[in-house]
Amino acid sequence: MSRQTYEKPLTANDTGQTCGHQAGIHIPKSQKALLSFLPKLDGEQKNPDAWIKARDDTGKEWKFRYIYYNNKFHDEGGTRDEFRITHMTKFFREVDAKAGDTLVLSGFPNKNLYSISVRKTDEGSGNTDGAPRKVRLKGWRRVY
Repeated sequence: MSRQTYEKPLTANDTGQTCGHQAGIHIPKSQKALLSFLPKLDGEQKNPDAWIKARDDTGKEWKFRYIYYNNKFHDEGGTRDEFRITHMTKFFREVDAKAGDTLVLSGFPNKNLYSISVRKTDEGSGNTDGAPRKVRLKGWRRVY
């Protein structure tokens, strides 16, 4: 298996700039390659999860929770049917991630050791007032 890399533009909600409670970075079910890159989760189980390890650019190891919220299939009246990576707030704060920056996740499929970084938006973006940058939602994409 070859190394794979995925990236996602960060929103103010992803980075905590909105000061709202968020349940992690969303991974659309349509992103089949990205989902197969991450640990396999058993959808027969309610809200299956796995802890994934990732090293940042400084070599520091982080643990994030990869979870499939699926109470729609397990609870009467349940509505959730989505994949997310949670427990990222501390990492985003440490690297000073802002809306408009790009999250980069790479590694080998199902090896549970990834590399993680945040690529900063160019300084010439025109955002000098400190307000969160508006991000056009583009979602995840694989980098070749």
